[in-house]
Amino acid sequence: MDELIRIMSEIKPDVDFETATTLIDDDMIDSLDIIAIVSEVNDTFDIEIDVNDLMPENFNSAEALWELVEKLRDEN
Repeated sequence: MDELIRIMSEIKPDVDFETATTLIDDDMIDSLDIIAIVSEVNDTFDIEIDVNDLMPENFNSAEALWELVEKLRDEN
């Protein structure tokens, strides 16, 4: 999870990803941030987040995104 937070913080340094739970709902990250995050996460964790996974609930917090990453890693 630390690596995920590092990735997200590099893309959007002004957001506290460790505590934020409304990243999408409160417009802390936008679609371009999500594209950048997905690209880095796919490469770093050797997974493929596809269009079906691009739902707000998967990106509202680092914890939610980490749960998606773990699920996709388990499927590989």
